[in-house]
Amino acid sequence: MEHLWLIPALPLAGFALNGTVGKRLPQIAVSLIAVAMPVLSFLWVLKTLSSLGSLETAYIERYFTWIESGALNIGVDFMVDRLTAVMLLVVTGIGSLIHLYAVGYMAHEGGYYRFFAYLNLFMFFMLTLVLGANYLLMFVGWEGVGLCSYLLIGFYFVRKSAADAAKKAFIVNRIGDFGYTLALFLMFVQFGSLDFGKVFAAVAPMPVEHSAGLLTAIALLLFVGATGKSAQIPLYVWLPDAMEGPTPVSALIHAATMVTAGVYMVARSAVIYQHAPLAMEVVAIIGLLTAVLAATIGITQYDIKKVFAYSTVSQLGYMFLACGVGAFAAGIYHVVTHAFFKALLFLGAGSVIHALEGEQDLRQMGGLRKKIPITFAVLCCAWVAIAGIPPFAGYFSKDEILLAAHHHHPWMYWVGVVTAAMTAFYVSRAMFLCFFGQYRGHHHPHESPFIMWGPLAVLAALSLFGGWYFKVPNYLAPLFPLAEGGHEMALVAISVAAGVLGIGVAYVLYVVKPGLADSIASALGGFYKLVYNKYLVDELYDAAVVRPIVHGSRSLLWRVVDVGLIDGCVNGTATLARGVGGVLRAFQSGNIRNYAAWVTLGSVAVLVVLGIAVGGAR
Repeated sequence: MEHLWLIPALPLAGFALNGTVGKRLPQIAVSLIAVAMPVLSFLWVLKTLSSLGSLETAYIERYFTWIESGALNIGVDFMVDRLTAVMLLVVTGIGSLIHLYAVGYMAHEGGYYRFFAYLNLFMFFMLTLVLGANYLLMFVGWEGVGLCSYLLIGFYFVRKSAADAAKKAFIVNRIGDFGYTLALFLMFVQFGSLDFGKVFAAVAPMPVEHSAGLLTAIALLLFVGATGKSAQIPLYVWLPDAMEGPTPVSALIHAATMVTAGVYMVARSAVIYQHAPLAMEVVAIIGLLTAVLAATIGITQYDIKKVFAYSTVSQLGYMFLACGVGAFAAGIYHVVTHAFFKALLFLGAGSVIHALEGEQDLRQMGGLRKKIPITFAVLCCAWVAIAGIPPFAGYFSKDEILLAAHHHHPWMYWVGVVTAAMTAFYVSRAMFLCFFGQYRGHHHPHESPFIMWGPLAVLAALSLFGGWYFKVPNYLAPLFPLAEGGHEMALVAISVAAGVLGIGVAYVLYVVKPGLADSIASALGGFYKLVYNKYLVDELYDAAVVRPIVHGSRSLLWRVVDVGLIDGCVNGTATLARGVGGVLRAFQSGNIRNYAAWVTLGSVAVLVVLGIAVGGAR
């Protein structure tokens, strides 16, 4: 036995220690516990994968029966196959680096022990999600990471904006999770099990549904859950607001791990989706639309973290595009490379914010490449990686996706290429506004300490060379066929040229002629304002959903149902009891002559009633 349970149990132990006694421990002890546990988990993952070898078949450990009722039998079972192995390495490896970075970033924050307790708890739930051998155990991790996201987004709970963002994330994710839950009910009714092996074995011989059917319904409902967790249309609105949390949270939860859970779940359910082509088409189209929509918004934002947040939403759209066109391995490949360069972008942004004492507005930056050269150097690595410049990490996974999209529908390829150009543009825009030109801020920038830039250097190396070293599609070939589309050099050249074009246009607009961008924005007028205001989607949701619910809750549920009906019944019963009691109290005067009079009157009444009864009988 490989003791898979140790992988999530180690971070859980860190949560338990810091959560219970962390307040009384010195900060160095809290730091050691918080960082050591995910590092040990990472080392145990390496040891386990080394022991298991090639993983041609899944390795499963069964611990105990969790739920048993009639035909339902849910066990606490952990499973490792090649897909799990990839995700375990990303979660524990990138997670450990982010924990180390957070020691420096959060050093002067209040609630230090509480932050790391939450971060370790998140690791536990994310690893449970990845290791679970059935849909219900995956759902435990799924809900757990949602809880930790709520706790960490709202870490600065004294700020109303942070508290509101946490509630928004929690509520929006619950909407998606309702779809996931319905899928589990349908799955159990149809297959009598929620175990991956049993469900997939039952699905495999079934005919492909060329029109909507049960498998299509299950696939679409699972995808509803994925749209919430992985921030896709129409449930993407929570993720940009989640930037209210500390920057390490943005890197770990909202770039490298939790938001990719939906992609992992869809890839894990590939057998179901391959039997439901209509559902796959929906996944591809929603992913592509999300990629385009988020990229356009990212072009107009000035908060450096929100630029990268919309970038995350857009890149997640790429991953779902891959899954929707059947290139599941390419989607997971992008999960891996995205974890490298997007974690680096967020942590690098955190280093900039740290250098500027909390400033996040790109308009208050500029010229920082000479003031914080290490941060600039590592962010350049993420920059070329996300722009898809060969031979860096993002190039490999992005082109796998675009080639597969071209094989499926050529128009998807071209939309993806335009999105790639926009991606290169908005990241270049952020880099030029931040590091080039004259410094426009009011602080005195200073480089981050080694404990922060050390993890950045590792992520920079992975962003540059990770695509060469980690050939994820080849590794996952036993689970998923390699993406069709070949390696047409003309198509690859076009997508690379799109990235170079995006960088070039940004250079002209923000370095060569820095006033030109504002002139274009002014010329675009109302359209630019619409995009800058995020297409007013939040306002639309507020008008169409939030306000009617609040108004209905106050006017109907509160005033009519609660006050009028429930309180009316309860208070009316009390009023009646009080009235009856008042009448009865009049009989309890304490005066003997009154009692004698009442007895006499009662006797007379009884005699009259008896007399009437006897007379009637005669």
